[in-house]
Amino acid sequence: MTDFATPEDLRYTPEHEWVRRTGATTVRIGITDYAQSQLGDVVFVQLPEAGAEIAAGESFGEVESTKSVSDVFAPLTAKVTAVNIELDANPELVNSSPYEDGWLVDVEMGSENDLDEALAETLDAEGYRGITEG
Repeated sequence: MTDFATPEDLRYTPEHEWVRRTGATTVRIGITDYAQSQLGDVVFVQLPEAGAEIAAGESFGEVESTKSVSDVFAPLTAKVTAVNIELDANPELVNSSPYEDGWLVDVEMGSENDLDEALAETLDAEGYRGITEG
C-alpha cells in the first residue's frame, strides 16, 4: 500500500479536493496527493476566472492528465478571489506539489459563520484516509 500525504491541518472532500483555511472568510482549494497520483501526469488545468462564483458540489474546473480528464468539484459555495496562474505554464505542479505550489483557487465566503459551517461538512485527515485506504 502506498502512503499518500494527508496533512492534518487541511479539510478534505470525498471527491479528493483539499481545503486550507487562509483567513476568517477565505480558503485555498486544491486536489489531494492521492488524486494527483490516480490521475498520472497532469498536462492541463482549466480553472474559473477570478470573480466567478462556485457552488458546493458542482464542477468548477478540470484537471487533464495523460490518462484522463477529471472534474474538480467545489467543496463550498464561494467567490473565486485568485487563480493559480502558475499552472498555465506548469500544470505538473499539481503532481509535484499538490498542497503547496500546485494549489488551484483561493475563494471567499460571505461570513466567517458560513465558512465554519461549510468546513464542518468536510472530512478531517483521518476521515479522508478512511476513504483512500478503503
